[in-house]
Amino acid sequence: MKIALGADHAGYDLKRSIQLHLEQKGCAVINLGTDSSDSVDYPDYAERVALAVANREADRGLMVCGSGVGACVAANKVAGVRAATCHDTFSAHQGVEDDDMNVLCLGARVIGPQLAIEVIDAWLKATFSGLERHKRRLDKVVALDQKYRKMRP
Repeated sequence: MKIALGADHAGYDLKRSIQLHLEQKGCAVINLGTDSSDSVDYPDYAERVALAVANREADRGLMVCGSGVGACVAANKVAGVRAATCHDTFSAHQGVEDDDMNVLCLGARVIGPQLAIEVIDAWLKATFSGLERHKRRLDKVVALDQKYRKMRP
């Protein structure tokens, strides 16, 4: 699996650990920065990760900021991206299985490194169920995305 990985300065240290873990699991990692703890703006890196997923350069994306929330909000502005902030294993796998989540956002100031790895592993193992009720709901989410993107200036 190819993973687009990004972080802001708050997520930089955790991102380094995550990258090593992903590579040890055999994932191809596209490092989209940042590569230091110097202050940067999370929307810039969330956009990079989201675009890599939307453009099918990566199978999934993983973004780390301080809380996970800002990165999630920014990533979800890119058409075709379904990002969620998850700090537990259930939400991580359920988000993929039921909602076809394609970008995982983590908060480095919220989650510890060991739990982050557990959440990532649950996310990596999960696949979209394809059940009719989930496809129907996903179709509605995609329709909302398309409808409201047309309304933006």
